[in-house]
Amino acid sequence: MRLSHGLGALPDAVPSCVTVGFFDGVHRGHQAVFARTVEAARAEGLRSVAVTFDRHPREVFAPGTEPPLITTLARKAELVAAQGIDLLLVLEFTPELAAWPPEDFARRALAEALGARRIVVGANFTFGHRAAGTLATLAELGGELGFAAEGVGLLEVEGRPVSSSAIRAAVAEGELAWPRSALGRPFAIEGIVGAGAGRGAGLGYPTANLQVPPRMLLPRAGIYAGRAAVGAAGDRAAPTGSTVRTAAVNVGTNPTFGHEPFHVEAHLLDFAGDLRGRSVVLELWQRLRDEERFGEVDDLVRQIAADVERTREVMAGATGEAPVPTAASPGS
Repeated sequence: MRLSHGLGALPDAVPSCVTVGFFDGVHRGHQAVFARTVEAARAEGLRSVAVTFDRHPREVFAPGTEPPLITTLARKAELVAAQGIDLLLVLEFTPELAAWPPEDFARRALAEALGARRIVVGANFTFGHRAAGTLATLAELGGELGFAAEGVGLLEVEGRPVSSSAIRAAVAEGELAWPRSALGRPFAIEGIVGAGAGRGAGLGYPTANLQVPPRMLLPRAGIYAGRAAVGAAGDRAAPTGSTVRTAAVNVGTNPTFGHEPFHVEAHLLDFAGDLRGRSVVLELWQRLRDEERFGEVDDLVRQIAADVERTREVMAGATGEAPVPTAASPGS
């Protein structure tokens, strides 16, 4: 997949089948849109293109109300590439771009810059200034600009509509099973291992303290069972990387030692080594318990030992298979 940033970085326009969205999480609703985009492109001999944005639109038109993000832009690009898209175009969502009326976006970005012949979007897609454009707008403009437009219906998994906002809400409450089904993979946190207090090593359970990029989604405070993929020094980790370990994960403030800033740390089972400066992707599979304050350090150590063994049991039985969704949205 080719990755381009900005309209000015695009190669010459060639006839294309284009989809547009923020695509946070690249969940199964988004995947259905990508699948249809690739299918239509191949059937009509077109290039398949996905257009996304470098930040959530609310950062521009409603600062302070933007949601936390499920995936970084880099991880989003990897997930989109896995869908078979030929070109991912990332546009800087500036106040100027936000002010474009739907007609300008359709003409300048889709028709002229990308050579769109077909547009595939979710049925609830909106675009342009004040989200005035819809799928019907695209269909109407397409008659003048030379493209056809189609919508992909909403998706339901386990009776719940799939959207990025629904996934965020579930993860924020510590719910992981349904987001895993809706995403088609476990919810994951990624970051770089930084220096910690060193307290875990002194207790016999050293932890990797994750420096998470700003504005990323974190789950409710608690103890989680999961696994960690560790990248080589200077490289980004991938969930399928060569160094993958079962991990007991703490999300919270370490109340036993006085409340610290909300953070994420993981004890990698059966692993020894210095991870500082390494990238890590933490997949969270099951919430084990609330974070709690212990009166005695020995009590905390006994609980950590129990958490580690419970983590080992949970991950030994994990299959990673999510239910097949029923066609019923690509949310954002």
